Amino acid sequence: MVVIGAGRIGLALKQASDREGLECTLINRTDGWEALDGPQGDPIVLAVRNDDLTGIIDRVSAHRRGDLVFVQNGALRTLLKKHNMETNTRGLLYFAVSKRGEDLSPGRTSWFTGPHGLTIARWMNRLGAQAENVDWARFSAFEVEKLCWLAVFGPLCELHDASVGVVSTEHRDDVNRLADEVRATCRATMNVDVPLDWLTDRLCDYSSSIADYRASVKEWPWRNGWLIEAARHRRVDNEFHQQVLRQIGKGDLLDS
Repeated sequence: MVVIGAGRIGLALKQASDREGLECTLINRTDGWEALDGPQGDPIVLAVRNDDLTGIIDRVSAHRRGDLVFVQNGALRTLLKKHNMETNTRGLLYFAVSKRGEDLSPGRTSWFTGPHGLTIARWMNRLGAQAENVDWARFSAFEVEKLCWLAVFGPLCELHDASVGVVSTEHRDDVNRLADEVRATCRATMNVDVPLDWLTDRLCDYSSSIADYRASVKEWPWRNGWLIEAARHRRVDNEFHQQVLRQIGKGDLLDS
């Protein structure tokens, strides 16, 4: 296994692999890149920030780009389409690493799909992080769920000055309303439709499992910002989304 990125996630994956006696090469900004000189076929996990993806893709030789595995949060489809990587392996990670150097803390099932999906899922299970390989349609539903959780609870935690647990229990109407707008945007842009009840139940159930966590609006181009722009482009109603963002002081981002 090859992992690019020696931050919290990448280092935790390397440490867990070493404990299990599994071969894992960790590439950082300067060292280890010779590991990509071999033939194609082995997965390359990108444990880097979304904003670093384009630079990493450009640095990887063309014959290895099909092996890249994208595990970032947020809306990646635009970037993947731009680089002709729509069929690459993707993952949605549901484990935590509190800070660099610490071990991963298993949470819910992590989902993978694509050419290396099964290999990565088996590797993750060996590391103690529950994982499953699924088909594209099922992955797409979970993709909407993860994006929706990020885009809904970030603004609502700031709006109500509360944790995700409080928002999910005391402000369920707001969760339903904002989730409905987000899923409508995903339906129009990604051609993925999920039932609102299923979606909000899963969002709130997950929030209850990390009830004290306080989400916030961040990674704007990959989360709320992408959804706002997509809604404008597709003419999808997102009045409540914009209203909440203005109330928490993000109006300048909307107007930029």
